[in-house]
Amino acid sequence: MATFNYTVDTKPMADEMRSVSKHVTATTGAVVAMQTAVVLAEAKAAEHVCANVNRGFYSLIRSQISQKMAKLQSEVDSHLITLLQQKKSLLSIKSRMQKDYNMISARYLKLFNGLNGNLKQRIFELDKPTIDFAIKEIDKIGNRSKYLSALVPIGQSESLSASQRITSSNIRKRGKQVIGSMHSFLFEMENQKKLTDQILITDGKIQSTSKIFSPVVIMMCNRNQNERNYEIEIPKVHFDNNAKSAIQNEIFSTIDTIQWKSGMLHQELKNEFTKCVSQSNRSSRVKDMTQLLFQKSSTLTV
Repeated sequence: MATFNYTVDTKPMADEMRSVSKHVTATTGAVVAMQTAVVLAEAKAAEHVCANVNRGFYSLIRSQISQKMAKLQSEVDSHLITLLQQKKSLLSIKSRMQKDYNMISARYLKLFNGLNGNLKQRIFELDKPTIDFAIKEIDKIGNRSKYLSALVPIGQSESLSASQRITSSNIRKRGKQVIGSMHSFLFEMENQKKLTDQILITDGKIQSTSKIFSPVVIMMCNRNQNERNYEIEIPKVHFDNNAKSAIQNEIFSTIDTIQWKSGMLHQELKNEFTKCVSQSNRSSRVKDMTQLLFQKSSTLTV
């Protein structure tokens, strides 16, 4: 069998493979560099995106907080303006109420001072001699050292007895005047009491059975809207309680059958009423109003 030996030169192939290996190595380096660059680029992009997202988030939160602050600030300002207006209104009301209070208090103070003066004058007029004695004479007696004549203590002993007699004489004189005032006051009171007892017949009641006439005043009033009430006034000095009760029962039993008619008051009654009003110690305003009401009143008789 024939044998063929061939010699093949692989040097060009080895050279080519060597050059390919170099290119593969360069390509590998380039790929590694590219991968490194890609990683860096991705990291930078991720950081950029995160930074933008964080900036946008914080901007959004800040914007929302600013809007809420502006809204709340406007509400606070509006409430503050409302409170200031209410404060001004309350201050004006307070000022007006103070003025009204001062005016009303001054008016009532003047009124009550006038009433106090009138009441004091009326009370003094009730028992004028006693009041004069209690106010004037007692003050004079209490301050007698100021009113009594006396000598300076450095006077001589010869004039001491004379000054003492003068002082005692003055005291006796003033004591006599006080006793005389008390005597006249008691005497007038006793006479007035006797005269009053004679006029009012207060020293005895009617005990015998007899027929007498007595004035009776029947007053009708409406204390409620649909209720009519009657009040009866009977003289208090002529009858006892039993007689008064009997008269009232009799009037109440026949009050619905009484026939009333309008009539004029007697002239003597008008004169007596006018006399009582003129002699009263009340103020002129009360007297004028009483006369006016009496003139405009209408009277019914049986």
